[in-house]
Amino acid sequence: MIGVFVTFRYADEFDEQAVRKIAATARARFEGMRGLHSKAFTLNVAKKEATNFYIWDSEDEAKAFFTEELVARVTGLYGVRPTIEFVQVAELVTNAR
Repeated sequence: MIGVFVTFRYADEFDEQAVRKIAATARARFEGMRGLHSKAFTLNVAKKEATNFYIWDSEDEAKAFFTEELVARVTGLYGVRPTIEFVQVAELVTNAR
């Protein structure tokens, strides 16, 4: 498995409610997505950051998803260009209810 951190760092204006709305609207797009194990939309208001964390079944699926077109689209949506970091998932604990 591979994890991907997509972090949006705001220099000035951070609108928590706008970011929450983006997450609520986008959620349905990811439900049942092939190859995507899970996705979390996170906020760190104190640091003026929004980080989306994905867990993919394979690195190929993850890298195929994060195209330049996708980066341009989410840059427009969030108002800032994200940094994207791929990491190996050594172990995963899931306590789904």
